[in-house]
Amino acid sequence: MLNHITIMGRLTRDPELRYTQSQTPVASFTVAVDRDFGGRDGGEKQTDFIDCVAWRQTAEFVSKYFTKGSMAVVSGRLQIRDWTDREGGKRRSAEVVVDNMYFGESRRRDGDSSDNRSSSYSSSYSSAGSAGRSSAPAASAFSELDDGDGELPF
Repeated sequence: MLNHITIMGRLTRDPELRYTQSQTPVASFTVAVDRDFGGRDGGEKQTDFIDCVAWRQTAEFVSKYFTKGSMAVVSGRLQIRDWTDREGGKRRSAEVVVDNMYFGESRRRDGDSSDNRSSSYSSSYSSAGSAGRSSAPAASAFSELDDGDGELPF
């Protein structure tokens, strides 16, 4: 069986980081995802608000680097939870349990409106398996080479 979901949208609020009794970090947030189509009459686009929950290092990553309005790509699994409300009514909720979260857009320097990928972490950065490694390109990743005598080396 396969249960995998990937969504892209903007966070509706800052992630809420909490800790369980055993001090396991857990972050909750909601992602607003626009549908690819408008209404039946071609009117206004519809938006889905999808609840997400991240655990452990992913929760800390989300809490540290994402804020309200951040574009994010969320990859994980869909989970359905049954619960009882305060009045004793049975309720059901769907949420995405986050496995990986990526930046959906590159950061911009203060006052700079150009897309400046060389000085930021882009969507290639993942919270899973990247501890201690930087995937940001070097500031001067490209430099012009000298043609020499114009002869090819092969």
